[in-house]
Amino acid sequence: MMSARRYWKLSAALVVLLMLQGCSDIGELSNTDQSDSTVLSDYPDAGAGPVPSLLSAFYGLDDAIPLLASYRICGEFGHKDGMPVIFSHEVDTATVQAGDFGVTLADGTEVSVACATPAPANDVGEIRTILLLGDFGSVNNQPTTVEITGNIMSLDHRSNFGGEAVEVTPLEHGPGLMHAEVVSDEQWELGKEASTLPFGGGSGCPESTRQIIRVVWAGGVTKPGGDEVDDIERSAYRVFVEKEGGGLAEVVPFALGDLGDGDNNHKLCLDVESRVVRVEFPAGLLTDPREDLNPATAVVVSY
Repeated sequence: MMSARRYWKLSAALVVLLMLQGCSDIGELSNTDQSDSTVLSDYPDAGAGPVPSLLSAFYGLDDAIPLLASYRICGEFGHKDGMPVIFSHEVDTATVQAGDFGVTLADGTEVSVACATPAPANDVGEIRTILLLGDFGSVNNQPTTVEITGNIMSLDHRSNFGGEAVEVTPLEHGPGLMHAEVVSDEQWELGKEASTLPFGGGSGCPESTRQIIRVVWAGGVTKPGGDEVDDIERSAYRVFVEKEGGGLAEVVPFALGDLGDGDNNHKLCLDVESRVVRVEFPAGLLTDPREDLNPATAVVVSY
């Protein structure tokens, strides 16, 4: 089975091979519409839910997405810059249009987004990362802000991300942890094997799992060189749980899930049921598509 290299790391030759093999049509998940087609009157409960926010925008690639990969993802050639944006809540992809996003560069220029897609982070429970493709400046004139200029609804239709904005993590910075949450039982998929397709359908946790924490990185992460993570990275995760008598205990996941699908999510498979407080990961073990190493990073678990 193909290793979980991030699609933005694929060479042009490998993209051609995938097209010839008829692998997953992630283009079906993408949107290139430049106008906001979300009708607010269709969402009467918008505003009744939690206040939404954008957690991060990560300038992952500058002029580095292969030509045919751009076509495979978006149905259009020439979108060579990639920037994942992470939302505080899962979004309804039917309300996501490329024109809902505005990007401001360091020199003040405002540019549009050519294509927006949840792929490859499109498994159940993961639809909080939207990958933006287009022309987002350069290493000498980087994007500084992403703003939601249209209306994007949360999955439960109770929150509208319209008007939210976030500063962009510069190109030369490595990825950090942006979100962590308890995975509900119905999303566990214990024993599931990773899909044989290149994107979507990550592996599940072992049958003996007692609790799962999903962590979301700012962008796709692999070992240096592009190979999937293994026991080295698993043992580097530090999970802090509440002890019965007070204080915190430190545990390590006994396995990792959501592997083999090339996205920015990991499932931490735990053999304890104690309430999880935060997750930490040391510097220098994971890289983004440019091979920038991750900093030491930590995130509080969301309930």
